[in-house]
Amino acid sequence: MPQSLEDLTQALLSAARAAGADAADAMALDGRSISIDVRHGALEQAERSEAVDIGLRVLIGQRSACVSASDTRPETMAAMAERAVAMAKEAPEDRYIGLADPSQLATDWDLDALELCDPTDEPAPAALQDDATRAEATALAVDGITQVQGATAGYGMQRVHLSATNGFSGGYARTSRSVSCVAIAGTGTGMERDHDGDYRVFQSDLRSPEEIGALAAERALARMNPRKPRTGSYPVLFDERVSSSLIGHLLAAANGSAVARGASWLRDNLGQQVLPDGIDLIEDPHRPRMSSSRPFDAEGLPTARRALVDNGVLTGWTLDLANARKLGMQSTANAARGTGAGPSPSVWNVSMTQGSATPQDLMRDMGTGLLVTSMIGSTINPNTGDYSRGAAGVWIENGEPAYTVSGVTIAGNLRDMLRTVVPANDARTYLSRVVPSLLVEGLTLAGE
Repeated sequence: MPQSLEDLTQALLSAARAAGADAADAMALDGRSISIDVRHGALEQAERSEAVDIGLRVLIGQRSACVSASDTRPETMAAMAERAVAMAKEAPEDRYIGLADPSQLATDWDLDALELCDPTDEPAPAALQDDATRAEATALAVDGITQVQGATAGYGMQRVHLSATNGFSGGYARTSRSVSCVAIAGTGTGMERDHDGDYRVFQSDLRSPEEIGALAAERALARMNPRKPRTGSYPVLFDERVSSSLIGHLLAAANGSAVARGASWLRDNLGQQVLPDGIDLIEDPHRPRMSSSRPFDAEGLPTARRALVDNGVLTGWTLDLANARKLGMQSTANAARGTGAGPSPSVWNVSMTQGSATPQDLMRDMGTGLLVTSMIGSTINPNTGDYSRGAAGVWIENGEPAYTVSGVTIAGNLRDMLRTVVPANDARTYLSRVVPSLLVEGLTLAGE
């Protein structure tokens, strides 16, 4: 009988102790996934994977090393521990590393309340193929769609367990279900493409393949016959599809690792205004049926709801134990890791305060400017916040859509942009990042 994940992590810890480690933590993952691609109504590709991965981090004084493997035989785990200890002895000292104190550890959690794992059976490949086929057929049925680049349906299930020599031991399972479609409109050099997709923890929450195919087609047709506006300074409305990228830049700058390295344009802004008054940015790792929810982090600390930004003011950094120690702070229980590397800070589910205006209201208010619906490339200076990205979307004249835009660049500074954003009321609350459309005044647009 195969060993349980908890047994595997405990065996790794025993091997680490036997090899001479002062302390250690171990992670074991197992999972399976299946993906079905359809094209021209026929199966194009089917992939299935099943794997078990194990990882071990050992500490010798203030030195550490990580090793991983997909072989769970006892002799392999013994060899892993010996190699990790040998590596740690040669590693440079880091006075900030170390396991959590036992008093910091999560000791109780309610997995049922988090609903991380769909209890229904794994879908049959034929059911996934049917989903992908229906999405493709719906897109192709829309007048003006010349082909579908691909339609995909997938399923995944993963279990994870973490154990450490400080006494922590815990694990959980997570499922995923997805459907996506990429539609192409037009022919030759006039072709344009766009996509839609949905990714959920529970199959029953997934939007229908028909809705996904229809929206992919609608978006592709909306990109036809693009033009470039004149270069200048204009208001820009970031559609809800792309607005979370702006907040993502703020989250990256508030990451404790970047702050500790001095590579963050927010490094001197703790306790200062970074968003407009009345705007909060809330992290909640306990939202049910969310892909980023979790009862504890990768160092065994209990996760909790917190305000990253409160009434526009930056309240703190996103921290794991090591970066918290570097900055003289406490961990925010945001450690993430895989089997082959140590912990680093990561953000869980985030929600931004929504406004009262609709996107149409904001378009009317902006008068003339750009509605951005997709972005490519990224040039972000992490130290200054200078921002430049390629964009496509719709040109707005007198508050109304005028023509499709493509191949332009928008530029500004994130510090100034985020302090003046105006949120709409259209955020999709079922996403891990709940961010509405955002209006930003006075960005530089490079067009004709």
